[in-house]
Amino acid sequence: MKHADLASFDATPRLNRRSRRRLGIAALLLGMLVPAVNADPTPGQSSAIRVKAAFLRNFARYVTWPEPVSPSVDRPWCIAVLGPDPFGEVLETSVKDRSEQGHAFEIVRAERTVDLPICHIVFVAYTDIALRHAALAELKRKPVLTVGDAEDFIADGGVIRFKVDERVGMTINLDQARAVSLTIQTKLLEVSNEILINGIFRRVR
Repeated sequence: MKHADLASFDATPRLNRRSRRRLGIAALLLGMLVPAVNADPTPGQSSAIRVKAAFLRNFARYVTWPEPVSPSVDRPWCIAVLGPDPFGEVLETSVKDRSEQGHAFEIVRAERTVDLPICHIVFVAYTDIALRHAALAELKRKPVLTVGDAEDFIADGGVIRFKVDERVGMTINLDQARAVSLTIQTKLLEVSNEILINGIFRRVR
């Protein structure tokens, strides 16, 4: 399924197609979650935080950035946490000794958007609604994969909102991704719960 076909995405496919998609979803989620499970967390770290960290790292595999900001020989993948950091050392543990497409990972933290270096993935951790809204208003003009878990994250212009409890769930704002020239692979779209496309939320699973 190509991205151009998502406008007519069938949310109720035939059984054999649905079965194949479930197998693909299971394989993709396993690939994302196994590194988190195998990590060596310190006492008190919740599994939800480890899962979120694993997703952040693996987004580099399933999203393509435009050429000016894509990783190069001297530029690693940059994952940033903007605002109060919920991860602690979990992010560093998740990316330690790992690479994607031959590029290592760099973790940065900032309190304000003006302090952010050029980054590929930004987890917007503000709990203050006004701060989060202002940050997304600025970031949505840049080729940045913004990720968060606030209820209004997609409405404010974020690209991926996920919720991790007993299940892993994601909503992807494909409209915003396209607006800043990010290409999200179909494999990632298929493991989401909802996709915002052409201003309409479409259920995936």
